[in-house]
Amino acid sequence: MQIGNYILDERQIEIVKEESNYLLVTAGAGSGKTLTILGKINYLVKEKNLKPEEILCISFTKAATESLKKKIKTVLRLDVPTYTFHKLSLEIIKKEKEAYEIAEDTLLEEVTTEFFEIDIFQSAYLLKLICKYFKESSKNLEKSYQQILEKKKTDLKQLEKLCMVFIRLMKCNNYELKDFILFLSKIKRTLSYTQYKKEKTILTLILNIYLKYENYLKENNEIDFDDMLITATKVVKEQGLKKKIKYIIIDEYQDTSFIRFNLIKEIINKTTAKLMVVGDDFQSIYKFTGCDVSLFIDFKNYFKEAKIMKLERTYRNSKELIQVAGKFIMKNKHQIKKELYSEKTLKSPIKILKYKNIKKIFLEVIKELSKHNNEKILILGRNNKDIYLLLDEDIKIKNDKLCITNYEYLDITYMTVHKSKGLESDNVIVINLENKITGFPSQIEEEKLTRLVTKAKDNYPYSEERRLFYVALTRTKNYVYLLVPEKNPSIFIEELTKL
Repeated sequence: MQIGNYILDERQIEIVKEESNYLLVTAGAGSGKTLTILGKINYLVKEKNLKPEEILCISFTKAATESLKKKIKTVLRLDVPTYTFHKLSLEIIKKEKEAYEIAEDTLLEEVTTEFFEIDIFQSAYLLKLICKYFKESSKNLEKSYQQILEKKKTDLKQLEKLCMVFIRLMKCNNYELKDFILFLSKIKRTLSYTQYKKEKTILTLILNIYLKYENYLKENNEIDFDDMLITATKVVKEQGLKKKIKYIIIDEYQDTSFIRFNLIKEIINKTTAKLMVVGDDFQSIYKFTGCDVSLFIDFKNYFKEAKIMKLERTYRNSKELIQVAGKFIMKNKHQIKKELYSEKTLKSPIKILKYKNIKKIFLEVIKELSKHNNEKILILGRNNKDIYLLLDEDIKIKNDKLCITNYEYLDITYMTVHKSKGLESDNVIVINLENKITGFPSQIEEEKLTRLVTKAKDNYPYSEERRLFYVALTRTKNYVYLLVPEKNPSIFIEELTKL
């Protein structure tokens, strides 16, 4: 079976022809999942006589959706409805008489910042709470809080971030205002009274921000992305779906959330459509946005007759790299086991380079890679600011590319590992592999409070950071260079050297 210029392998053909009502395809990094999706669409139209408009394709980001839509059009010459979850929800909601405005995606951040910088001064009760939380004097509340704003900026920002994450997770998992009573009863069960008081304070702040945020949406007739999904699900449940859908294909399913899942389940209930989801639980890295990897891992619990099939042959990475990366990621046993393999061989594709001076070792790697003509180089960091470890008068950023004196002709890009998911490069360099709070793995402890609004049980140490590191290792077609400080190296590097 041929799709465009590519011949599908045996396993890809099996998946394309599989007739199960509910199919989970767990696809290893670089295993040709997009090609398999194209093959499935082609098979449904050409062999099963489905009309293109009877197939619904969904991906998670606007860029991924546009890319998939373009490939369906150029390779298959078909127009198949292809949406993000939010665009699909918006289309369903538009069928209603009431018109909504879409809230800016920065609104929650703006409301939270305004709360901590302005609103809090209007409440002696809240001022007293937050001063106590930061162990500041309560004699002059306004003065004490002003001190917090000026001298404890980092800690306050961390608290702000926790409040926003909590509200996002709360909405993603379909919790509402009435659930705050449930949250309060749950924190009472904590063994430590000190912990209980701390969590009650944070919950009180979150409640006030949540009310302010929801009131703004209501007064301005706006809905946010989570509301769109919840409202669309309600519309489908009450009115059905006017589209005649026979087959649903979801890409990057490891990034699904509870409210996304509810929407799909409701569409299936109303249309009896078949479902194929594709993804990789090894690359589930968006828990902080409400993604729940258990919806992927426990797929058979949600769809009893489901079949699980695996794409285990990688066309990107060498077998030597896959062997090491596979051992590393499978330390966490609460995942779907995959035995990835590759016919590509490369001696020592993972280069661990210890340094005293990161810029010196970085330039040595660039010099080595410059011998390979026209090969792209991708630099990955754990955080946006990690690139500043490298920048100086000879290493600068211009037009989103790294420009290095004497190597201006090289194509070098920097991004965080999160942004790199789904991408690949000829060679990859990973930086900030240091054992510190903002290193890799990040050791910023996820506030225990989020347990109240997450359904996933993901208790393995650094489970999400481990998956993130796996993503970093598998972006390369050839070599991945891990730049590691001699003093205080990342615990992941220590582990990697023992595999």
